[in-house]
Amino acid sequence: MPEEYFLRLVIQVANGAGKNGGKTIQVLFNFLFFESVEKLLPWMQENFPELDLERKNFIEMSWISSVLYIANIPRNETEVLLQRTQQSKRFFKAKSDYVTKPISGAALEGLWKTMLELDSFQLILTPFGGRMSEISDSEIPFPHRKGNLFEIQYFDNWGDAEETEKHISGMRMVYAYLAPYVSKSPRASYLNYRDLDLGRNGDCNTSYAQASAWGLKYFKNNFRRLVQVKTLVDPGNFFRDEQTIPVLHSGKK
Repeated sequence: MPEEYFLRLVIQVANGAGKNGGKTIQVLFNFLFFESVEKLLPWMQENFPELDLERKNFIEMSWISSVLYIANIPRNETEVLLQRTQQSKRFFKAKSDYVTKPISGAALEGLWKTMLELDSFQLILTPFGGRMSEISDSEIPFPHRKGNLFEIQYFDNWGDAEETEKHISGMRMVYAYLAPYVSKSPRASYLNYRDLDLGRNGDCNTSYAQASAWGLKYFKNNFRRLVQVKTLVDPGNFFRDEQTIPVLHSGKK
């Protein structure tokens, strides 16, 4: 696929007919292309003839409208981006993984079976490559670049606090199933899907060794450099959260 094309897959448990208690696995394709439909349509017709696509099947819009569209918000409601308060009370949990080798068909069949044990759940597969692969892992803090096929976001949300443990346990089950098929040493994670399952600060004096449990997953070899910067600019650890970059103390590793 040309590097300027963006294709994201959303794999989810959905209501359906037949076995599995009326549930099925549904795959949604989010395709983003930064040129005209006239240029994209011939490529789609050649590579995906089974879709039988026509000009009327495409929507041209501004980039900001595409952000709303992918978030399932009406494209003309740009004012929603100015809202700073949560509109409804929902709970959610996210985890992440990076995939460096294709996952076999047999492994995917096992994944579908595992997901069908859950009431609601999503896996969002975001492709990597392109310009990201041309930047060195050590050039900026974000290290997950060359060598990754795609990133997985595990996502679930619910409205009843009493269902929290059920949903989180289900996500952890899928995460455990995919362990053999994702990155290793470390099993990498994406910082913006903050995952407290990886560990958290016990107090404001978290050690480098303790913070490495999540820091190496988020930043890989850049973690040590970030700790050095943190120690220099914020030695008192004023800016901190549950998974903060720690401060190196004299005589401690």
